[in-house]
Amino acid sequence: MRGGHEEPRDDGAARLLVEGVPSPAKRPPSIDVDGAGTAAFVFKTVADPFAGRINLFRVLAGTLDSDATVVNTRSHAKERVGALLTLQGKDHEPAKEFGTGDIGAVAKLKETTTGDLLLDAERQVEPPTLDFPEPVMSFAVTPKAKGDEEKVASSLRRLAEEDPTLVLRRDPQTGDQLLSGMSQIHVEVAVDRLRNRFSVDVELHQPHVPYLETIRKESRARHRYKKQTGGRGQFGDCEIVLEPLPEREGYEFVDEIVGGVIQQGFRPAVDKGIQEAMQHGELAGAPVQGVRVRLVDGQQHNVDSSEMAFKIAGSMAFKDAYAKADPVLLEPIMELEVSVPDDAVGAVNGDLNSRRGRLQEWSRSAG
Repeated sequence: MRGGHEEPRDDGAARLLVEGVPSPAKRPPSIDVDGAGTAAFVFKTVADPFAGRINLFRVLAGTLDSDATVVNTRSHAKERVGALLTLQGKDHEPAKEFGTGDIGAVAKLKETTTGDLLLDAERQVEPPTLDFPEPVMSFAVTPKAKGDEEKVASSLRRLAEEDPTLVLRRDPQTGDQLLSGMSQIHVEVAVDRLRNRFSVDVELHQPHVPYLETIRKESRARHRYKKQTGGRGQFGDCEIVLEPLPEREGYEFVDEIVGGVIQQGFRPAVDKGIQEAMQHGELAGAPVQGVRVRLVDGQQHNVDSSEMAFKIAGSMAFKDAYAKADPVLLEPIMELEVSVPDDAVGAVNGDLNSRRGRLQEWSRSAG
Protein backbone atom coordinates (compact mmCIF):
# COMPACT_ATOMS: atom_id res chain seq x y z
CA MET A 1 0.00 0.00 0.00
CA ARG A 2 1.61 3.21 -1.11
CA GLY A 3 1.25 6.38 0.87
CA GLY A 4 0.54 9.82 -0.45
CA HIS A 5 -1.64 12.86 -0.16
CA GLU A 6 -4.83 13.77 -1.89
CA GLU A 7 -6.40 17.18 -2.18
CA PRO A 8 -9.69 17.42 -0.31
CA ARG A 9 -12.74 17.44 -2.50
CA ASP A 10 -14.83 20.60 -2.36
CA ASP A 11 -18.26 19.14 -3.04
CA GLY A 12 -20.11 22.01 -1.45
CA ALA A 13 -21.37 19.94 1.52
CA ALA A 14 -20.08 22.43 4.07
CA ARG A 15 -21.60 25.34 2.15
CA LEU A 16 -24.97 23.57 1.90
CA LEU A 17 -24.91 22.85 5.61
CA VAL A 18 -24.28 26.49 6.47
CA GLU A 19 -27.00 27.70 4.11
CA GLY A 20 -29.53 25.01 4.98
CA VAL A 21 -28.99 25.10 8.75
CA PRO A 22 -28.04 28.71 9.51
CA SER A 23 -26.88 29.97 12.88
CA PRO A 24 -29.70 31.15 15.18
CA ALA A 25 -27.95 34.53 15.25
CA LYS A 26 -28.55 34.91 11.47
CA ARG A 27 -32.11 33.58 11.36
CA PRO A 28 -34.98 35.42 13.04
CA PRO A 29 -37.02 33.34 15.51
CA SER A 30 -40.31 31.87 14.32
CA ILE A 31 -42.00 33.58 17.28
CA ASP A 32 -41.92 37.38 17.31
CA VAL A 33 -40.06 38.37 20.49
CA ASP A 34 -38.79 41.71 19.25
CA GLY A 35 -37.83 43.87 22.21
CA ALA A 36 -37.54 41.01 24.67
CA GLY A 37 -34.27 40.81 26.54
CA THR A 38 -34.67 37.10 27.19
CA ALA A 39 -37.25 34.78 25.62
CA ALA A 40 -37.56 30.99 25.84
CA PHE A 41 -40.17 28.74 24.26
CA VAL A 42 -41.21 25.55 26.11
CA PHE A 43 -41.70 22.86 23.47
CA LYS A 44 -42.04 19.77 25.68
CA THR A 45 -42.86 18.74 29.23
CA VAL A 46 -41.55 15.54 30.82
CA ALA A 47 -43.07 13.92 33.92
CA ASP A 48 -40.17 12.60 35.94
CA PRO A 49 -41.07 10.42 38.97
CA PHE A 50 -38.17 11.88 41.00
CA ALA A 51 -37.56 15.41 39.70
CA GLY A 52 -41.22 16.15 39.02
CA ARG A 53 -42.18 18.23 36.00
CA ILE A 54 -39.27 19.04 33.67
CA ASN A 55 -39.77 21.68 30.96
CA LEU A 56 -37.63 21.55 27.82
CA PHE A 57 -37.14 24.92 26.15
CA ARG A 58 -35.29 26.70 23.36
CA VAL A 59 -33.88 30.16 23.97
CA LEU A 60 -35.19 32.51 21.28
CA ALA A 61 -33.44 35.65 22.44
CA GLY A 62 -30.93 36.73 25.07
CA THR A 63 -29.52 34.48 27.78
CA LEU A 64 -31.37 32.43 30.37
CA ASP A 65 -29.51 32.08 33.68
CA SER A 66 -30.24 29.89 36.66
CA ASP A 67 -32.02 31.70 39.52
CA ALA A 68 -33.54 34.14 37.02
CA THR A 69 -37.17 35.28 37.26
CA VAL A 70 -39.30 34.97 34.13
CA VAL A 71 -42.91 35.75 33.21
CA ASN A 72 -45.25 33.25 31.56
CA THR A 73 -47.08 35.10 28.76
CA ARG A 74 -50.07 32.73 28.97
CA SER A 75 -50.78 32.83 32.70
CA HIS A 76 -48.89 36.09 33.45
CA ALA A 77 -47.39 34.29 36.45
CA LYS A 78 -43.83 34.90 37.57
CA GLU A 79 -41.62 31.81 37.69
CA ARG A 80 -38.33 31.39 39.54
CA VAL A 81 -35.91 29.47 37.36
CA GLY A 82 -34.03 26.87 39.39
CA ALA A 83 -31.11 24.74 38.31
CA LEU A 84 -30.72 24.53 34.55
CA LEU A 85 -30.13 21.14 32.98
CA THR A 86 -28.77 19.64 29.79
CA LEU A 87 -30.51 16.37 28.99
CA GLN A 88 -28.33 13.59 27.60
CA GLY A 89 -30.71 10.67 27.29
CA LYS A 90 -31.58 9.71 30.87
CA ASP A 91 -28.69 11.73 32.30
CA HIS A 92 -29.20 15.28 33.55
CA GLU A 93 -26.10 17.47 33.41
CA PRO A 94 -26.16 20.83 35.27
CA ALA A 95 -25.68 24.02 33.27
CA LYS A 96 -25.12 27.65 34.26
CA GLU A 97 -26.82 29.41 31.36
CA PHE A 98 -28.22 29.00 27.85
CA GLY A 99 -27.86 31.48 25.02
CA THR A 100 -29.80 32.18 21.85
CA GLY A 101 -30.55 28.97 19.97
CA ASP A 102 -29.61 26.68 22.87
CA ILE A 103 -31.90 23.91 24.02
CA GLY A 104 -32.07 23.20 27.74
CA ALA A 105 -34.33 22.08 30.54
CA VAL A 106 -35.51 23.27 33.93
CA ALA A 107 -37.44 21.47 36.67
CA LYS A 108 -40.27 22.42 39.02
CA LEU A 109 -41.79 25.42 37.25
CA LYS A 110 -45.27 25.68 38.78
CA GLU A 111 -47.34 27.39 36.09
CA THR A 112 -45.47 26.42 32.91
CA THR A 113 -46.30 23.67 30.45
CA THR A 114 -45.90 22.77 26.78
CA GLY A 115 -46.42 25.71 24.41
CA ASP A 116 -45.68 28.48 26.92
CA LEU A 117 -43.43 31.44 26.22
CA LEU A 118 -41.18 32.76 29.01
CA LEU A 119 -39.90 36.35 29.01
CA ASP A 120 -37.65 38.28 31.35
CA ALA A 121 -40.41 40.86 31.96
CA GLU A 122 -44.09 41.45 31.22
CA ARG A 123 -44.46 42.54 27.59
CA GLN A 124 -47.15 42.68 24.92
CA VAL A 125 -46.07 39.58 23.05
CA GLU A 126 -48.50 37.29 21.27
CA PRO A 127 -47.96 33.83 22.78
CA PRO A 128 -47.60 30.97 20.28
CA THR A 129 -50.47 28.59 19.68
CA LEU A 130 -50.00 24.86 19.33
CA ASP A 131 -52.94 22.99 17.85
CA PHE A 132 -53.13 19.43 19.13
CA PRO A 133 -55.53 16.88 17.63
CA GLU A 134 -58.56 15.89 19.67
CA PRO A 135 -58.56 12.40 21.25
CA VAL A 136 -60.53 9.80 19.31
CA MET A 137 -60.69 6.81 21.70
CA SER A 138 -61.56 6.61 25.39
CA PHE A 139 -61.30 3.92 28.04
CA ALA A 140 -62.62 3.80 31.59
CA VAL A 141 -59.72 3.51 34.04
CA THR A 142 -59.90 1.81 37.43
CA PRO A 143 -57.02 1.00 39.83
CA LYS A 144 -56.18 -2.64 40.42
CA ALA A 145 -55.58 -2.01 44.12
CA LYS A 146 -58.20 -0.52 46.40
CA GLY A 147 -57.31 2.88 47.78
CA ASP A 148 -55.12 3.85 44.80
CA GLU A 149 -57.72 6.15 43.21
CA GLU A 150 -55.95 9.39 44.15
CA LYS A 151 -52.53 8.01 43.23
CA VAL A 152 -53.82 6.89 39.83
CA ALA A 153 -55.46 10.27 39.16
CA SER A 154 -52.37 12.30 40.12
CA SER A 155 -50.04 10.07 38.07
CA LEU A 156 -52.29 10.24 35.01
CA ARG A 157 -52.46 14.02 35.31
CA ARG A 158 -48.66 14.14 35.25
CA LEU A 159 -48.61 12.01 32.10
CA ALA A 160 -51.21 14.30 30.51
CA GLU A 161 -48.94 17.29 31.19
CA GLU A 162 -46.24 15.49 29.22
CA ASP A 163 -48.55 14.48 26.35
CA PRO A 164 -51.24 17.09 25.52
CA THR A 165 -53.07 14.57 23.27
CA LEU A 166 -53.68 12.41 26.35
CA VAL A 167 -56.78 13.63 28.22
CA LEU A 168 -58.05 12.55 31.64
CA ARG A 169 -61.58 13.49 32.68
CA ARG A 170 -64.52 12.19 34.67
CA ASP A 171 -67.85 11.66 32.94
CA PRO A 172 -70.37 13.55 35.10
CA GLN A 173 -73.23 11.30 33.97
CA THR A 174 -71.75 7.80 34.29
CA GLY A 175 -69.07 8.60 36.88
CA ASP A 176 -66.40 6.84 34.79
CA GLN A 177 -62.85 8.18 34.92
CA LEU A 178 -61.96 8.31 31.24
CA LEU A 179 -58.51 8.22 29.68
CA SER A 180 -58.63 9.40 26.06
CA GLY A 181 -55.95 9.23 23.39
CA MET A 182 -55.30 9.04 19.67
CA SER A 183 -55.71 5.25 19.48
CA GLN A 184 -55.95 2.11 21.59
CA ILE A 185 -52.17 1.65 21.38
CA HIS A 186 -51.67 5.24 22.54
CA VAL A 187 -53.73 4.62 25.68
CA GLU A 188 -52.09 1.24 26.35
CA VAL A 189 -48.61 2.80 26.09
CA ALA A 190 -49.70 5.44 28.63
CA VAL A 191 -50.79 2.65 30.98
CA ASP A 192 -47.37 0.98 30.57
CA ARG A 193 -45.65 4.27 31.40
CA LEU A 194 -47.88 4.60 34.43
CA ARG A 195 -46.71 1.20 35.66
CA ASN A 196 -43.02 1.66 34.84
CA ARG A 197 -42.60 5.24 36.07
CA PHE A 198 -45.00 5.55 38.97
CA SER A 199 -45.55 1.90 40.00
CA VAL A 200 -49.30 2.18 39.53
CA ASP A 201 -51.36 -0.60 37.93
CA VAL A 202 -54.72 0.14 36.34
CA GLU A 203 -57.29 -1.74 34.31
CA LEU A 204 -58.96 -0.50 31.13
CA HIS A 205 -62.67 -1.05 30.50
CA GLN A 206 -65.21 -0.05 27.91
CA PRO A 207 -66.90 3.17 29.12
CA HIS A 208 -70.55 3.04 30.12
CA VAL A 209 -72.87 4.35 27.44
CA PRO A 210 -74.20 7.82 28.42
CA TYR A 211 -77.88 7.18 27.71
CA LEU A 212 -80.59 9.81 28.02
CA GLU A 213 -84.33 9.41 28.50
CA THR A 214 -87.34 11.25 27.11
CA ILE A 215 -91.11 10.80 26.61
CA ARG A 216 -93.29 10.18 23.53
CA LYS A 217 -96.75 11.32 24.64
CA GLU A 218 -98.56 13.70 26.98
CA SER A 219 -99.61 12.69 30.48
CA ARG A 220 -101.07 14.23 33.63
CA ALA A 221 -100.51 13.48 37.32
CA ARG A 222 -101.30 14.96 40.71
CA HIS A 223 -99.54 14.24 43.96
CA ARG A 224 -100.29 15.36 47.49
CA TYR A 225 -97.52 15.23 50.05
CA LYS A 226 -98.89 15.25 53.58
CA LYS A 227 -97.02 14.47 56.75
CA GLN A 228 -98.16 15.01 60.33
CA THR A 229 -95.89 14.04 63.24
CA GLY A 230 -97.17 16.24 66.01
CA GLY A 231 -96.79 19.98 65.88
CA ARG A 232 -96.39 21.63 62.50
CA GLY A 233 -96.76 19.21 59.61
CA GLN A 234 -95.87 19.22 55.91
CA PHE A 235 -98.39 19.77 53.14
CA GLY A 236 -97.94 20.28 49.41
CA ASP A 237 -100.29 19.46 46.54
CA CYS A 238 -99.64 20.03 42.82
CA GLU A 239 -100.98 18.86 39.48
CA ILE A 240 -98.81 18.88 36.37
CA VAL A 241 -99.12 18.11 32.66
CA LEU A 242 -96.10 16.52 31.01
CA GLU A 243 -95.52 17.10 27.26
CA PRO A 244 -92.73 16.04 24.86
CA LEU A 245 -90.74 18.79 23.17
CA PRO A 246 -90.41 18.53 19.36
CA GLU A 247 -86.60 18.12 19.21
CA ARG A 248 -86.41 15.85 22.27
CA GLU A 249 -84.02 18.34 23.83
CA GLY A 250 -84.15 20.83 26.65
CA TYR A 251 -86.61 21.45 29.48
CA GLU A 252 -89.41 23.97 29.97
CA PHE A 253 -91.44 24.79 33.06
CA VAL A 254 -94.67 26.70 32.50
CA ASP A 255 -96.56 28.23 35.43
CA GLU A 256 -100.31 28.13 34.62
CA ILE A 257 -101.62 28.56 38.16
CA VAL A 258 -104.71 30.78 38.24
CA GLY A 259 -106.35 32.24 41.31
CA GLY A 260 -103.52 31.72 43.77
CA VAL A 261 -104.29 28.12 44.74
CA ILE A 262 -100.51 27.84 45.21
CA GLN A 263 -98.84 31.05 46.33
CA GLN A 264 -96.03 32.44 44.20
CA GLY A 265 -93.29 31.58 46.69
CA PHE A 266 -93.98 27.83 46.49
CA ARG A 267 -94.10 27.42 42.69
CA PRO A 268 -90.31 27.55 42.10
CA ALA A 269 -90.00 24.72 44.66
CA VAL A 270 -92.19 22.53 42.42
CA ASP A 271 -89.88 23.29 39.49
CA LYS A 272 -86.81 22.46 41.58
CA GLY A 273 -88.28 19.13 42.68
CA ILE A 274 -89.09 18.22 39.09
CA GLN A 275 -85.57 19.03 37.87
CA GLU A 276 -84.06 16.89 40.62
CA ALA A 277 -86.32 13.98 39.65
CA MET A 278 -85.22 14.40 36.02
CA GLN A 279 -81.60 13.62 36.93
CA HIS A 280 -82.49 9.92 37.22
CA GLY A 281 -85.19 8.58 34.91
CA GLU A 282 -87.26 5.53 35.74
CA LEU A 283 -86.06 3.44 32.76
CA ALA A 284 -82.30 3.25 33.26
CA GLY A 285 -81.54 5.95 35.79
CA ALA A 286 -80.33 8.26 32.99
CA PRO A 287 -81.07 12.01 32.83
CA VAL A 288 -84.39 13.02 31.28
CA GLN A 289 -84.59 15.70 28.60
CA GLY A 290 -86.97 17.00 25.96
CA VAL A 291 -89.95 17.64 28.25
CA ARG A 292 -92.26 20.54 29.02
CA VAL A 293 -93.95 20.63 32.43
CA ARG A 294 -97.08 22.71 32.93
CA LEU A 295 -98.09 23.42 36.53
CA VAL A 296 -101.90 23.64 36.21
CA ASP A 297 -103.39 23.20 39.70
CA GLY A 298 -102.69 22.50 43.33
CA GLN A 299 -103.57 23.23 46.92
CA GLN A 300 -101.80 24.62 49.95
CA HIS A 301 -102.31 24.74 53.72
CA ASN A 302 -102.07 28.04 55.56
CA VAL A 303 -99.88 26.55 58.31
CA ASP A 304 -98.31 23.29 57.12
CA SER A 305 -97.25 24.21 53.56
CA SER A 306 -93.55 24.85 52.89
CA GLU A 307 -91.07 24.96 50.02
CA MET A 308 -89.79 21.51 50.98
CA ALA A 309 -93.30 20.03 50.90
CA PHE A 310 -93.97 21.42 47.41
CA LYS A 311 -90.53 20.31 46.22
CA ILE A 312 -91.33 16.72 47.25
CA ALA A 313 -94.84 16.97 45.77
CA GLY A 314 -93.42 18.21 42.45
CA SER A 315 -90.85 15.42 42.34
CA MET A 316 -93.46 12.70 43.01
CA ALA A 317 -95.95 14.19 40.55
CA PHE A 318 -93.27 14.14 37.83
CA LYS A 319 -92.43 10.49 38.51
CA ASP A 320 -96.12 9.55 38.30
CA ALA A 321 -96.63 11.48 35.05
CA TYR A 322 -93.38 10.18 33.55
CA ALA A 323 -94.42 6.55 34.00
CA LYS A 324 -97.58 7.24 31.93
CA ALA A 325 -95.87 9.29 29.19
CA ASP A 326 -94.38 6.36 27.21
CA PRO A 327 -90.75 6.95 28.24
CA VAL A 328 -87.97 5.81 25.94
CA LEU A 329 -84.16 5.60 25.98
CA LEU A 330 -82.01 7.85 23.79
CA GLU A 331 -78.56 6.57 22.84
CA PRO A 332 -75.68 8.67 21.51
CA ILE A 333 -75.23 9.03 17.75
CA MET A 334 -71.87 9.59 16.05
CA GLU A 335 -71.08 10.70 12.52
CA LEU A 336 -68.29 8.66 10.93
CA GLU A 337 -66.40 9.25 7.71
CA VAL A 338 -64.68 6.14 6.29
CA SER A 339 -62.25 5.96 3.37
CA VAL A 340 -61.74 2.44 1.97
CA PRO A 341 -60.61 0.83 -1.31
CA ASP A 342 -63.38 0.02 -3.78
CA ASP A 343 -63.05 -3.72 -3.24
CA ALA A 344 -63.67 -3.33 0.51
CA VAL A 345 -66.77 -1.10 0.35
CA GLY A 346 -69.21 -4.01 0.68
CA ALA A 347 -67.44 -5.59 3.65
CA VAL A 348 -67.10 -2.29 5.51
CA ASN A 349 -70.72 -1.33 4.82
CA GLY A 350 -71.85 -4.72 6.09
CA ASP A 351 -69.85 -4.30 9.26
CA LEU A 352 -71.35 -0.86 9.86
CA ASN A 353 -74.85 -2.21 9.30
CA SER A 354 -74.24 -4.94 11.86
CA ARG A 355 -73.50 -2.16 14.35
CA ARG A 356 -76.76 -0.38 13.41
CA GLY A 357 -74.91 2.14 11.28
CA ARG A 358 -76.77 3.98 8.52
CA LEU A 359 -75.05 4.91 5.28
CA GLN A 360 -76.03 8.50 4.45
CA GLU A 361 -73.72 9.37 1.58
CA TRP A 362 -71.27 7.52 -0.64
CA SER A 363 -68.87 8.89 -3.23
CA ARG A 364 -65.95 7.55 -5.23
CA SER A 365 -62.73 9.54 -5.13
CA ALA A 366 -61.21 10.79 -8.35
CA GLY A 367 -58.03 8.82 -7.70
